[in-house]
Amino acid sequence: MSKLEQILILDPPNDLRFRGPFTDVVTTDLKLKNPSDKRVCFKVKTTAPRRYCVRPNSGIIEPGATVTISVMLQPFDYDPNEKSKHKFMVQTIFAPSGQSDLEAMWKDAKPDDLMDSKLRCVFDMPSENDRMNEQESSKSTAVLNTSKADGTSGAKPNSLSMDDTEMRKLVDECKRLQTEVGKLFDENRQLKDEGLRMRRANQFDTSATKPSVMLSKDPASKSLPSLLVVIAAIFIGFFLGKFVL
Repeated sequence: MSKLEQILILDPPNDLRFRGPFTDVVTTDLKLKNPSDKRVCFKVKTTAPRRYCVRPNSGIIEPGATVTISVMLQPFDYDPNEKSKHKFMVQTIFAPSGQSDLEAMWKDAKPDDLMDSKLRCVFDMPSENDRMNEQESSKSTAVLNTSKADGTSGAKPNSLSMDDTEMRKLVDECKRLQTEVGKLFDENRQLKDEGLRMRRANQFDTSATKPSVMLSKDPASKSLPSLLVVIAAIFIGFFLGKFVL
């Protein structure tokens, strides 16, 4: 057991594992726990600094505290022959009391005061079965999303067709009412013409004129309320159609 392991507890204790394919950033976490009653300064180093981004790569761990370090492997072309070249080392030292300049502390530290532990990098490449399963899962997800989108888009034409049907009904009803109004206007005109003709034919017979006038006015007076009802229905249908549109 090294001096570092007596001061810090590493999780994982030996290896940092990264799962491929390494076409994007792959992140793994390293936890450092300080079980001692003293403050401990740490620094993380790697043999391939251009391939990794470590946050935080240094700092102070308070007594009994734990720090999580994110180790981010940058995208690269995996070469099995290079895996032995990737290693990490966690270096620690007890923080002197009253010391605020960490850089000066590391610079002035004696070799006997430094403690370190090495970690290997393990690269896990997915097998062919795993790749096929991932592809099938991706395809299933894509098909499910497509079906949901089709179901959503399919609901809109139905609602539109229902609106078109209602519109057609309203238009047909308006046309029918207009036709009836035209007929009523013609009937009213005929009644007026008939009454006028009867008044002219019986203008010298006062006794016959009064019944003729009353007869001519009676159909017109009867047709007038129905005519007003039809006109009101036309306006109501027109405004209802405008509201639906």
